Amino acid sequence: MKAFVDRDLCIGCGACTSIAPEVFELDNEGISIPIVDQIKAEIIKFAEDAKDSCPVEAITLIKY
Repeated sequence: MKAFVDRDLCIGCGACTSIAPEVFELDNEGISIPIVDQIKAEIIKFAEDAKDSCPVEAITLIKY
């Protein structure tokens, strides 16, 4: 699974980084970015929770 963040939608609230710090961090502009190419199976649930918690629905998860 891979995570994507729509930079135009992200408001930098940090919910995703709090829920899934192994997957997301805020860049120097305060916008969320995925920090892994492939989400490990053991943390997919956290990535899904982060996606579901995004107030502006900026996160997309794609299964490969």
